[in-house]
Amino acid sequence: MPASRSATSAAARRQTRSRPRPRRVALRSSVVRVRWERMGRIALLVVLAAVVGLYAEHALSYLSTRAQNEREHAIVTRLARQHQALEARRASLNDPRTIVRLARGLGMTRSGEQPYAMTGHPGR
Repeated sequence: MPASRSATSAAARRQTRSRPRPRRVALRSSVVRVRWERMGRIALLVVLAAVVGLYAEHALSYLSTRAQNEREHAIVTRLARQHQALEARRASLNDPRTIVRLARGLGMTRSGEQPYAMTGHPGR
C-alpha cells in the first residue's frame, strides 16, 4: 500500500504541474496596492507631530513664565536699591547736623541769632 500512495501523489503532482497557469493581466492602474512600510512611516510622523504639539504648549508656557520671572526679579532689584537709598536718606535726615544745614539753606536762624543778607555779591 505504501507504493500506491506515492504513485497517486506523484501523478497528482504531475497533473498540477502540467496544468497551464492562468495569465495575469497587468491592471496596475485599477489595482491599488497598499505600501505598509510607507503607511507606517506616515503614522509615526503623525504621532511625532502630535507629541511635539502637546509639548510645545508647555514649552511656550515655561518660556513666558521664565521671562516674567526675569522682569519681576529686575523690578525687585530696583526696588531694593531704592529702599537702601531711602533708608540712607532717612538716617541722614534724622541727624541733627543735617537738620541745621537744611534749615540754614532755607534761611532759618536759631533763636537769638541776627540774620544777615548779603547784597551785591556776584556769586548770588
